[in-house]
Amino acid sequence: MPYPVLQPSHADPARNQRCALAVMAKAPRPGNVKTRLCPPLTLDQSAALNVCFLKDTAENLAQVVAHGDTAAIVCYTPEGDEWLFEGLLPDGFALVPQRGDSFGERLLFAAEDILACGFGAVCLIDSDSPTVPAAVFAQAAAELNRAGDRIVLGGSHDGGYYMIGLKHPHPEPFRNIAWSTSAVYAETVAAVAAAGIDLVELPLWYDVDDGASLDILTTELLDEMSPPFAVQNGYSAVHTREFLNDLRMADAKR
Repeated sequence: MPYPVLQPSHADPARNQRCALAVMAKAPRPGNVKTRLCPPLTLDQSAALNVCFLKDTAENLAQVVAHGDTAAIVCYTPEGDEWLFEGLLPDGFALVPQRGDSFGERLLFAAEDILACGFGAVCLIDSDSPTVPAAVFAQAAAELNRAGDRIVLGGSHDGGYYMIGLKHPHPEPFRNIAWSTSAVYAETVAAVAAAGIDLVELPLWYDVDDGASLDILTTELLDEMSPPFAVQNGYSAVHTREFLNDLRMADAKR
């Protein structure tokens, strides 16, 4: 296995000054990932696109790691499928298994486990937003590196969020949230405020989980038109761009 699997029971003090940039990801098996993209995609196509998303996000984070006090992690599920990530991640990545049943539990436990590995902060990043600008990840890490406790939150245009960053495993942002609804971001902001924790809001972006958001991605990458809500250019996402271009060319031949 080319990527080490980190264990919360083995904290490394050398990690204390680093923020872990952790992608929350399922092992890329057809039928288990990006199924809401079927249609317009087939199950095999959605799984292949998921691989492209993971590759692009990982390569984006690798650039951030090369220029700051950060580390790159994939927090994955299910255990036993570690081998499916082989060849998809740049050198230097590590793996941490997910645990928990509900989505909120998985996020909270991921934060707990990664911080228990010795990191000074953690950003939990979705695997559905391959064009988030690298500068946003760097901004999140820099905010968490400042003295004092805070949470950073990057909202998605559909009312969810693409990233949440913490210095301590606060449970409040992950409890009593109506997951997979347009209320997620607002409820999380309210929970953070009620807990008395400072919040830093990051630039609005988007995740790709249905046909409409896939159209936004296609327009951004192939037609070079940024989403109307974007305040800066997105990451180039070359693997995703190539996949979408192949789809467009195949459709044109029909």
